[in-house]
Amino acid sequence: MTDSFDINSLLSQALDMQQRMTDAQARAAETEITGRAGGGAVQITITGGMQFLDVTISPTAVDPEDIAMLEDLVLAALNDAFDQLADLQNAAMPALDLGALGGALGGLGGLGGGPSGAANGFGGFGGELPATGSDSDIS
Repeated sequence: MTDSFDINSLLSQALDMQQRMTDAQARAAETEITGRAGGGAVQITITGGMQFLDVTISPTAVDPEDIAMLEDLVLAALNDAFDQLADLQNAAMPALDLGALGGALGGLGGLGGGPSGAANGFGGFGGELPATGSDSDIS
């Protein structure tokens, strides 16, 4: 009886998959994302690594009589940026060809940032933040 399980091949595949994921995460971390609300009246720019770079508030968004509106716009812009960040992270994860590794793990082929977003490195932000319906920009 020949043993078709090759531990060296399995280890090589796992290391290759780890490197591809690390590379994809590094590329995503350098990407700038701008969340917008109120037709661009409030803009918040972050990196894929969750570093906040800039907040821009148009003077037209500032009404001393309605601070709640400005607060809502800031939250909407943040949510827009985080929605884009989750999308970017999920798209950056390479399609993982698990090969023999998939069988060895009992068919856990969903590793690497599926629709649940749980494996995307953001603790469940993947698609869970409310949609803002505002303009979006990933650069």
